Amino acid sequence: MKRGLICCMGITLSACLLLGGCQQGGGEDTAKGELVLYTWESMFPQEVLDAFEEETGIEVIYSNFDTDETMLEKLAQAKGGDYDVVIADDYILESVINEGLAEKLDTAKLENLGNINPLYQGQFYDPEDAYTVPYGAGIPLIVYDPEQVDFEIKGYNDLWNPALKDSLALTANYRVINGIVNLSENRSMNDENLDNIQKTGEKLLELAPNVRLIQDDNTQNALLNGEASVGFLYTSQVTQALLENPDLEVVYPEEGLGFGIMGMFIPSEAPDKDAAYQFIDYILRPEVAGECFNAIGYYSTNQAADEFVNENLVVPDSVSKGEIVQNISEEADTAYNQNWTEFKAACD
Repeated sequence: MKRGLICCMGITLSACLLLGGCQQGGGEDTAKGELVLYTWESMFPQEVLDAFEEETGIEVIYSNFDTDETMLEKLAQAKGGDYDVVIADDYILESVINEGLAEKLDTAKLENLGNINPLYQGQFYDPEDAYTVPYGAGIPLIVYDPEQVDFEIKGYNDLWNPALKDSLALTANYRVINGIVNLSENRSMNDENLDNIQKTGEKLLELAPNVRLIQDDNTQNALLNGEASVGFLYTSQVTQALLENPDLEVVYPEEGLGFGIMGMFIPSEAPDKDAAYQFIDYILRPEVAGECFNAIGYYSTNQAADEFVNENLVVPDSVSKGEIVQNISEEADTAYNQNWTEFKAACD
């Protein structure tokens, strides 16, 4: 979902941590401990980390990884130790939990947990919300230019309207595009029924005449330069498009959202779990969460923070359902790939 950082403030742990954790001493200048935060680049404004340190006396050591898989490998090697708070993507969280690398949360230590928007809870990787706390969502959305489209687009099914011939710009994720076709038919994005997947492919082919281009990078540019009148864009692309043209219309499809969620968790053998709970609860404060979402540009998963967040990063209350792309059977994945291959050929 995300991949870059403010700057890595240190990947190795301090000698104090290696010796078993810092103990609070008697002097006024003695730190109350260290918290090792492990995630991608640029996931927190430095001001937020500085304010946490000033309030608690806990020094934040920001360590980063490039991929979820790298994180899982290092956490497994450390047997759930070395890091105090980790933030990673939904699909890898399932593996973290299944491998026993995440702490079961003591919710009594998280006074602000009730601020989370229920839309992002109860997901496949943590159905009981026992191990993870959402920290931002990526939500591909429909964006269109009302000066070029003479009807209101309300959902995925509107993309098949013949009035949109040769005017759609689509991102290039085969599971997501197959998935929104499934949603348009009131089926799961992760439907594994091969007969249903064939029907998905047939409907996808019917969309081909309306497609102007398919690309992953800077898809919003086609909308901004007038090459396309409608785009189905990633979160960062939606944000960029609105920055350059705030008159564009954003659609939260009535059939439901497809999204990805980043989650915070405490490793099972975290060196300083008390500091970890303090940090997570701090980040869940509405004002703090709002500052984070505005900085990272992901959708707010903290309902209490919505009033502090850029309105373009808040999903309307009317949206009550969403789904995450999950791993599926090899047979189903092959069928979706075949749909995609045939669809792209039809669009050429």
